[in-house]
Amino acid sequence: MAAHNDYGRWGEQQAADYLAAKGYSICHRNWKSGHRDLDIVALSPDGTILVIVEVKTRSNTDFVEPMTAVDRRKARNLYNAANAYVKTFDVRRGLRFDIITVIGKGEEKRIEHIEDAFRPY
Repeated sequence: MAAHNDYGRWGEQQAADYLAAKGYSICHRNWKSGHRDLDIVALSPDGTILVIVEVKTRSNTDFVEPMTAVDRRKARNLYNAANAYVKTFDVRRGLRFDIITVIGKGEEKRIEHIEDAFRPY
């Protein structure tokens, strides 16, 4: 497995830990629908909103801010995967799309949580 895949998994773990500490309930991680996947699916702390979380992990921001990696095509793929998730599990809650960025390594990391980061197209 490539080092960047390990780093991405580490970032997703950091994001899941962050969400759990904030009171979110993690429902699934790396849920797949065909070739599309959802990094983290969680319930909001009050349990009323299903939150689809796209995690972007970068060692630094020299080239691009991680949140800019969710372009129109990526947002559409996330929407399609979320739609499959909602149908598969008969979800009857509000739905929100968040982005969590993890920048850095080890203890030198910075986590940013952007709630309601984008609307599906």
